[in-house]
Amino acid sequence: MTRFQDSILRRTLSMGTFEELCSLWRQLVEMGETESLLITQETILAEIPHPQAPLTREQFSLFLSPEFSALLRGTFDTIALCYQVSMSWDGEAIADFIDYLKQHLPPTSVLRDHLASFSGDQPFLVTPLQSFLITQIINILAPDSSADSQEIYTTAMVCKPVEDALRQQIAQERLLNQVIAQIRQSLNLSAILKTAVREVRSFLQVDRLVIYEFGQGTPPNSEYSQPFTSWGCVTYESKVSNSIPSLLNVVAEDGCFSHIPHYQEKYRQGAIVAIEDVEEAYSSSFCLNKFLEKYWIRAKLIAPIVVEENLWGLLIAHQCFNKREWFDSEKNFLGQIGQHLAVAIYQAQLYAQVQEQKKTFEQRVIERTQELRDTLIAAQSANHSKSEFLSNMSHELRTPLTCIIGLSGTLLHWSAQSKSLPLQKQQQYLQTIQDSGKHLLEMINEILEYSKLEAGKYVLSIQQFSLQKAAQNIHKKLRQEAVKRKINLQLELQIEPQENFFFADPERLQQILYHLLNNALKFTPEGGTVILRIWREGNEAIFQVEDTGIGIAQEQIPLLFESFQQLETSRRRTYGGTGLGLALTKQLVELHGGTIEVESILQEGSIFTVRLPNQPQRQLKSSDNLAINQSLSMGNRSIVLIESNEELATLIGELLTAANYQFIWLMDSTTAIKKVELFEPTAVILDQDLTDAYKISEALKASPKTKSIKVLLLSHQISSTEWTDISKRGIDDYLLKPIQPNLLLKRVNALMSSDDNEPDDRI
Repeated sequence: MTRFQDSILRRTLSMGTFEELCSLWRQLVEMGETESLLITQETILAEIPHPQAPLTREQFSLFLSPEFSALLRGTFDTIALCYQVSMSWDGEAIADFIDYLKQHLPPTSVLRDHLASFSGDQPFLVTPLQSFLITQIINILAPDSSADSQEIYTTAMVCKPVEDALRQQIAQERLLNQVIAQIRQSLNLSAILKTAVREVRSFLQVDRLVIYEFGQGTPPNSEYSQPFTSWGCVTYESKVSNSIPSLLNVVAEDGCFSHIPHYQEKYRQGAIVAIEDVEEAYSSSFCLNKFLEKYWIRAKLIAPIVVEENLWGLLIAHQCFNKREWFDSEKNFLGQIGQHLAVAIYQAQLYAQVQEQKKTFEQRVIERTQELRDTLIAAQSANHSKSEFLSNMSHELRTPLTCIIGLSGTLLHWSAQSKSLPLQKQQQYLQTIQDSGKHLLEMINEILEYSKLEAGKYVLSIQQFSLQKAAQNIHKKLRQEAVKRKINLQLELQIEPQENFFFADPERLQQILYHLLNNALKFTPEGGTVILRIWREGNEAIFQVEDTGIGIAQEQIPLLFESFQQLETSRRRTYGGTGLGLALTKQLVELHGGTIEVESILQEGSIFTVRLPNQPQRQLKSSDNLAINQSLSMGNRSIVLIESNEELATLIGELLTAANYQFIWLMDSTTAIKKVELFEPTAVILDQDLTDAYKISEALKASPKTKSIKVLLLSHQISSTEWTDISKRGIDDYLLKPIQPNLLLKRVNALMSSDDNEPDDRI
């Protein structure tokens, strides 16, 4: 009997079990990841011209690969109807079997050449699935229930190294699966990294295993002021003993790694570094050797953690008490752990981003909800205030109208009866009608003034005037009202002669003072005092109105200057008015760039203080604005559009009409010149090709009647060079399509308000 007949595993199997074993064997062969060779009884017999008996008595299957080789043999017992099965991983036994096969193969056989390339000394390295299949095969050939057999006992002793290798691989796979499962089931990165560090250290039987995380800039709590090109610190650690010094939060100096060129790039590309003896490997670096000695590092194995092609950190195993030779299986295993941890880190980063976005979104929703709630409350409050305002106005307007209509009707009645009232009675009625009319006019003017301010149509007329004269005029105007109400109205001028002249809008200033003084007189009882004080502080003029009236509650002061707000809201009102006086006053003060403040105590009185800045620099600008506004309001505001596109003409027409221009649309350009002469507009807008546009513009400029009409051209594209030529052909400005409403109105306003405007803000 030749040596290959001494099997490592041997057992008698039933036909069904043998078929199961053969099925597992076929799966084992199919799972090979590299080039392999499978030899069966059938492949050998196909190569032999005249089959010999030794090769036909049994079934065999020989699997050869660079990583793993095995031989399965089965002989059928025709009497017992079962198989005598053996399986071997022994390299020498496989080599003997290969020699035996070569003896029966012809010299020219291709299979013979393939067999010659396999020596039988292949390393034992299989895939995870192959490990699982081999374990199942061993369980069939050497179950625990047969352990008492001397033959199987001997077999198990021979097979012990193979089983140990298999168990090692299975343990690696189990730990990898544990890490993968935790990554899939948990988003808690800290828990994943802590578990991985602890389990991997235990599996590799190293003294310490750490995760070193890279940072940027200057490390926290560092004594170095200059930013490091790279730095990091240990964020997770597992030690076999507490006596081993901890590396947690330890920052390695950047200079210690300066002698290792591009070491980070090497790790980023996936390199795994194994150092058996750090003293020998880093003998040229005193700094690094000192650091490693301080923390008891004698040998180390390093695998990178690369997240999205960026080096996030390192997974480092330390041997602290002796040198260590690192096996390929250990390197590969640590590298695989690093790859799976990179997945966990990326997953956690995505989750953190999602959570941050969720938090931001929730905060925005809360803010928007609060804004909507505030807007709703403000709208409800404004609606209520307007309703109250309209209700009060109906009363305020009805009172003087009733007087006017009633007394004038009485006078008409007596006149119709050809009777006459006593002269004194007539004068009394007429005076009441006049006073009521004036009061009604004041309220209407107040409402109109406020509406103009709200619409932004108010323009100040800044000019120089005498503060003393303005104060005396307003004092004189309200003195009669004060006497009527039996209130002492005083004027205190604290102005030096050289400070008397001031730049502002004198008419609006008197309006401000009138509202403040009238308000003070209204809310001051008989025998009270109202004082107007005026003085200068540097570039500001201060106007102060103090009264001894009923005062204002502190919680109501913020409502004083709100639109449509009246502190007295009852239907049976003691004090009349629109309630817009102080709101209008505040608008006029702010239009001047000033401020208004209030101090008040209930039943003692109030003080209103207005500060206005001196603004001579606005005098010229204000005058120009007034001239422009007056010319626009008094002059011709008609515009002719020559456009064949109905939709575009409708859009332009709505824009110009909303801007208070008179709009005329002409579709036919052939008869446009005669119609333009008839309408005499201020401007013409052309949406024509250049040839027609030149004809119309040149014809308009050639006629004395239409030469002052401005021409605006609409076009898809005009370069600066083209504009130089176009502007010489009677076209004053152009606008590129598609039309932007704000730019169209800006160009039209410029043409309507200037005799010689150059195009600006080209689009």
